[in-house]
Amino acid sequence: MPLAHPRPPFDPELEAILSSAEAQLPPTLTAEMIPLLRQANPVEVPPEEALAGTGIVRRDVTIPGFEGAEIEISVLQREGRTGRGPGIYYTHGGGMVIGDRWAGLSQFLPWVIENDAVAITVEYRLAPEFPDPYPVEDAYAGLLWTSEHGEELGIDPDRLIVAGASACVGLAAGIALLARDRNGPALARQVLIYPMLDDRDATVSTVQIDGEGIWDRGSNIMGWSALLGERKGTDEVSTYAAPARATDLSGLPPAYIDCGSAEVFLDEDVA
Repeated sequence: MPLAHPRPPFDPELEAILSSAEAQLPPTLTAEMIPLLRQANPVEVPPEEALAGTGIVRRDVTIPGFEGAEIEISVLQREGRTGRGPGIYYTHGGGMVIGDRWAGLSQFLPWVIENDAVAITVEYRLAPEFPDPYPVEDAYAGLLWTSEHGEELGIDPDRLIVAGASACVGLAAGIALLARDRNGPALARQVLIYPMLDDRDATVSTVQIDGEGIWDRGSNIMGWSALLGERKGTDEVSTYAAPARATDLSGLPPAYIDCGSAEVFLDEDVA
């Protein structure tokens, strides 16, 4: 039976890339694939490769995450940088189940040079081993550390933003809500590149992107199920885990949201 609303066409150049990707990775990822996906690291860019030739230097720091467990963050800045500038707090993609703090970061590295910024990227723990609230609370712990060490990091407190790209960057929106509700760090902006915001699987675009692409409806259901378990789709899900559920958006920093035209997240991001 044809869909009432067929999906938008893929860009021809993107479609060629997707065809190549689908030969190596199925569009629908299952929970059983998670260990193999992590081993293969399909979204990881080694930091040495990501930073080569950029003029950016890296410092790794171990900090307390949720419930005091140790997590790692990395501080990135232009070599020889002095003074103060913007701060970019980055949460990586990976659908809550895969990826590391280097995934997708190359999109943001030019900002570090062009704006003389400091970027902090966090290694939050992943579902299903660490379901909600571990990922968002780990990410918030890193934001608190960043704010508390802002002076030594050379971050202008009026120019600290949260940012990320791809699936599970809803964590950035989640920690913005936490910062507001806990009177936490003041944030200047949210930069959310096709974020994963809604666990309810109730939009047109989730039905349209099914069985094709890189992260389809089945993968999305798997990711949310890993994060939330039996709570997925129920009233027991917090706005910090699924920010699309938030009804009070007052007091939040301005947000830029990129809505990919052929993304499973399209409708929830537009909303």
